[in-house]
Amino acid sequence: MTAQLRGTAQSVGQLASLSSYSRFVQRIRRRYDTVLAVLPAGPPTAHTMRLALLALRATPLATGAALRVLRQLVMERLVVLDCDGPLSPADALPMVLHAMTELAELALDVALQESSAALDALHGAPAGPDGQRAQMWVIGMGKLGARELNVSSDIDLIYIYDHEGDTAGRPQTDANVSASGPGKRRGQITNQEYFAAQVKAVYALIGETTEHGLVFRMDLALRPHGGSGPSAMSLAALDSYFQSQGREWERFAWLKSRVVAPRSAVADGSAQALRGSVLPFVFRRYLDYNVFDALRVLHQQIREHAARRSAGHPERANDVKISRGGIREIEFTVQLLQVVRGGQFPELRTRGTVVALQKLAHAGLMPQATAQALTEAYNFLRATEHRIQYLDDQQTHVLPTRDDDLHWIADTHGYTHSAALNTGTAQSVPAHCQFLNDLDTHRELVAGEFDKLLGGNRDCKACHKQPSGAGTAATASPAPLESLLQQLPTQWPAPFRARLKAWCAHARVSALREDASARLSQLVQRTGEWLIAGRVTEEAAIRLMDWIESLLRRESYLALLLERPAVHERLLHLLGSAKWPARYLLQHPGVIDELASRALMTRRFDAPAFSAELVARLTSLHYTGEDDEETCLNVLRRAQHAEVFRTLARDLEGRLSVEQVADDLSDLANAVLQAAIDWSWARLKYRHRSDATPLQFAVIAYGKLGGRELGYGSDLDIVFVYDDAHEQAAEVYGALVRKLISWLTVKTAEGDLYEIDTALRPNGSSGLLVTRICAFENYQLGRGSNTAWTWEHQAMTRARCVYGTPALRERFERIRSSVITAPRDLQALQREVVAMRAKVRLAHPVKAGKFDVKHSAGGMVDAEFAMQFLVLGQARTHPGLTPNLGNITLLRLAEASGLLPSGVGENAAVAYRTLRRAQHQARLNEAPTQVNADTLADERSAIQALCNATLGAPQPSA
Repeated sequence: MTAQLRGTAQSVGQLASLSSYSRFVQRIRRRYDTVLAVLPAGPPTAHTMRLALLALRATPLATGAALRVLRQLVMERLVVLDCDGPLSPADALPMVLHAMTELAELALDVALQESSAALDALHGAPAGPDGQRAQMWVIGMGKLGARELNVSSDIDLIYIYDHEGDTAGRPQTDANVSASGPGKRRGQITNQEYFAAQVKAVYALIGETTEHGLVFRMDLALRPHGGSGPSAMSLAALDSYFQSQGREWERFAWLKSRVVAPRSAVADGSAQALRGSVLPFVFRRYLDYNVFDALRVLHQQIREHAARRSAGHPERANDVKISRGGIREIEFTVQLLQVVRGGQFPELRTRGTVVALQKLAHAGLMPQATAQALTEAYNFLRATEHRIQYLDDQQTHVLPTRDDDLHWIADTHGYTHSAALNTGTAQSVPAHCQFLNDLDTHRELVAGEFDKLLGGNRDCKACHKQPSGAGTAATASPAPLESLLQQLPTQWPAPFRARLKAWCAHARVSALREDASARLSQLVQRTGEWLIAGRVTEEAAIRLMDWIESLLRRESYLALLLERPAVHERLLHLLGSAKWPARYLLQHPGVIDELASRALMTRRFDAPAFSAELVARLTSLHYTGEDDEETCLNVLRRAQHAEVFRTLARDLEGRLSVEQVADDLSDLANAVLQAAIDWSWARLKYRHRSDATPLQFAVIAYGKLGGRELGYGSDLDIVFVYDDAHEQAAEVYGALVRKLISWLTVKTAEGDLYEIDTALRPNGSSGLLVTRICAFENYQLGRGSNTAWTWEHQAMTRARCVYGTPALRERFERIRSSVITAPRDLQALQREVVAMRAKVRLAHPVKAGKFDVKHSAGGMVDAEFAMQFLVLGQARTHPGLTPNLGNITLLRLAEASGLLPSGVGENAAVAYRTLRRAQHQARLNEAPTQVNADTLADERSAIQALCNATLGAPQPSA
């Protein structure tokens, strides 16, 4: 290295350690050499810093001076540990962030204690309405709130106190009674005056610059009303501000907010009261894409500020925090996704950037590779930021222009001189050149992801024809809807234009704000141009308008479609595919955000992942004190609705067969039952078992859920049993079942889950809601006078245990096997099955000349009854028919076992699958399942052949 260092610093090559190059470290060592050992060895922690502070306060140093000296000692130690080792880069960065955060928390806590003692002596303690001491919370914002404080950072603070009122004043004496005035004690002031004075005292102890420097620069600019607002505000005033004046950009700031002092308020939980105001402000109940524009404006202001700073000073443009691709853009990327989705997905409500990136990837909002790349970029940029600040302890994020400083930063990152790559020469590449190359690589990746998120790939009027970055809401000035309607393109289909004109007179459209009307206009234009291009159908476009019309008051959905053209187009394709999806989307509009998922069409329902996400969501709600019953009910409903919609989208795109749809919907119902039982049990007033003991309780599924043939909107046929000797078991499990049914069926603001049918329990609707399993077994096996009917045994062929311990599941399977393989008179069985089939058919009349794919002769129910007869009649000698394998598999097994003539089982299986598809498509299109009699003739004949071979004489036609 040939560059000569200025000042007192030495050449990097001449230093005994890299930390010695820091001019700041050199100053500390010269002045505080005799007290450096006061800080115990190793990484600074809250405990070791408190010990060091006690030692410093034992000297003549006052509290403020002791805190300032402590800060110098901590800084010197961090530079040594970060630059000289032995910590790895992966460990060094979090160590530095946590140490600086804990130093700030310690300083603020000490400052509050000291200032409280002084103010109490003058004015008495501030009191709340019940006489309790009112207290002020110091709220850390930004990096302090996220526990990510950097080494030369200021601390963004907001001061909130819990109660209005007055201080107690000083005790009265005969000499000062008259001086206090009537009704007021000597020195008594309002709580607001007390806490405003305390804010000043805290600043004097921490923020003022003295001969020992300062502890932290303090910034109160983020408080409500900014610089014109009070330095300390009551919690009630904060709540009122959020509801009436809080701005969108403030939601990003409050996302990272955290009470950092006093420690006592954090420890006893009293500071949790703040969450009741902050959480509803930051996180909206519905998906909130309106914040995109707010973030664009904020980011534009930051970019303009950076441009002004660097005007005439090009060296300032290389700012690792606020320049393009800097730390701020990573933080904005993360915070934007958190604010948009955090209302519905509380597990995303984390303050730390790195943790949040992983949670976003886990939630499917970001590819894992992107999250990892952004994490690496964030760590690299933050480590670089620290090294810039290590040089002179300046609050700067700009790379130095001196070559020797750049060399030092590269060296502390671990870069060394190396041979040039891909040049065919042995020319040495300076370490700082490698460092700058990697820095640019990280920043380009960050900038690309940020631009993509904020609309760099959004559609414009010309449909994908503008370059990346064009046409964002921050720069576009779209015309309101009324202007568009005055000059509708003649190429647009007449029904589409007529539907648009009808909107003009709609009260909801007229009531839209100008920005919402402009968004609606943009969506209409984009839809119309896709219509002309043939990308969407006219029916889909009109259904979209019907859908939007009912949601005009929820402007966030307009913002979502505008921000996500891919979602807009996918939504149109779904609406054009069938009628039922449109109805489902009207009931649950929030699910459309699922269309933004990159993995939507490539994945299947994952029950363990679904359950784990619910647990994470519930844990997050519990942590924030929001896990009341109504919230949990809505969380469960939103999760189930989203999964149904994902399956629906894959279904309509042709990615799933009818059987796969049924499998996924059945697995989803199983998972929802599991969660609902666990959550209901946790909220029972009386439980005779601890949470650590598994419930001796099981759920038996019949019908479509039992046969894994669940469809959209299907009921759940379930029966509840238990095997518990506790004297109150029946009462407790009965309460659990009633609560469970309520959880599944009650309608909330998010809708409901499933209709529940328990008619298949022993003795039907007159029987007990929950049955002891031994009584269930006796009933099914005919032990005693009370016994199951043949039709109940038919139902058992499609039954399975969907909830219960392994022992209970095994017990049920033994009962089921015993029922199915019991000896039977085949002729009597045949008569009873045929009679029951006739009874079911009478209950479902079919119009003349029509064929009902389910209930007509040759329909699905005929195939099911025929298969049930075969299972009940032949499983004893053909045990392969015993497992609940589904009708299609069982039909083929029956033919392979010689129980059906050659071809009959296979043809019936194919026909049954075709009929299921026909029923499925009819329901998606809200069409009748009764078709012309000559339709599906081959399938009808195949099922009738099956009935002839099993149930005897041909079934009468409908």
